[in-house]
Amino acid sequence: MKTLKEVSNGNTVKVLKLNGEGAVKRRIMDMGITKGVEVFVRKVAPLGDPVEVTVRGYELSLRKADAELILVE
Repeated sequence: MKTLKEVSNGNTVKVLKLNGEGAVKRRIMDMGITKGVEVFVRKVAPLGDPVEVTVRGYELSLRKADAELILVE
């Protein structure tokens, strides 16, 4: 298992689990990132922040810290 932060550009992965608690987890879920959803990684900035993804047809930018909380396969 790896985190969304470790996925390279152009790959589509499936979310297995969200780590984190409270407001952080709620913020990720409010973006539409939930267990079982597919995430396409469009671009990762050179230093890893932000991670730009497409989820359910929406283009999003995730903080590196948030991307580390999302376990994918």
